[in-house]
Amino acid sequence: MILSLIIGVILIIISFTLKANESPISKFSNLFKILGFVVILIGLLSSAFKQIDAGKVGVKSLFGNVQSDVLESGLHMVNPLVDITAFDIKTQNYTMSVIHDEGEKEGDDAIRVLSNDGLEVIIDLTVLYRVLPNEAPKILKGIGVDYTDKIVRPVTRTRIRDNAVYYDAVALYSTKRAEFQQRIFKTIEADFKSRGLVLEQLLIRNINLPTSVKTTIESKINAEQEAQKMIFVLQKEKQEAERKRVEAQGIADYQKIISSGLTDKQLQYEQIKAQKEIATSSNTKIIFMGKGSAPVILSDK
Repeated sequence: MILSLIIGVILIIISFTLKANESPISKFSNLFKILGFVVILIGLLSSAFKQIDAGKVGVKSLFGNVQSDVLESGLHMVNPLVDITAFDIKTQNYTMSVIHDEGEKEGDDAIRVLSNDGLEVIIDLTVLYRVLPNEAPKILKGIGVDYTDKIVRPVTRTRIRDNAVYYDAVALYSTKRAEFQQRIFKTIEADFKSRGLVLEQLLIRNINLPTSVKTTIESKINAEQEAQKMIFVLQKEKQEAERKRVEAQGIADYQKIISSGLTDKQLQYEQIKAQKEIATSSNTKIIFMGKGSAPVILSDK
């Protein structure tokens, strides 16, 4: 719009200049004047219509005075003198990583904190957040459009350092990781909300410990796994021993029942049955009857 106004004013000035001078082209002064007004009118009309893209809202300001109402996505007719600042209200992410070129800042941008036991812990983190549409004028007036560098980054890093001192390094790395994440989420969420931002999710991607501590933890985990394995083996052996004891007791009970229930006549009957089966077997070749009650059986097999 500014450019159109400047061009239009220049054309009008030229028309008055040509009209004041007696020259062959002075007859075109009215044409320059009309062109000047047309250009100014086109600039004003184009500035009166503003398009807000999907996923954004527009904040109006007139001569530095920020207006409280916002423009939703779509085409709007506004005062040509009003400036429109677009705010992205979609979910945004801000990553702070130890890996170069992975986060928003170049180089190592991970968060270094001191744990309760005085060890340095390095945390990789991703923040998912968005702007509250109705709070966009407040953000523009109090913070500006660079709210990521002014609010998201410093608040997140500060709150993580403030809460890390309540945990020792091993707890942050293992047992207390979920608790730590929930704790910093609540504190950061409150800070964001007071500034017109919504914290959607806080993702602790990695927690790096000093090499010596990590080695100690890995050794402890291996020892615990070996202990669990030994407990399993002992339980299995105990169950096997119990099974064998029950089996032996069953055999003993069976033999006791058999020995107490068999009579001489019953044993003689069973012996005759066995001899008959042996005699009729195709595998038996010769049968010798000894002097005792049991025969001696010989085979060529």
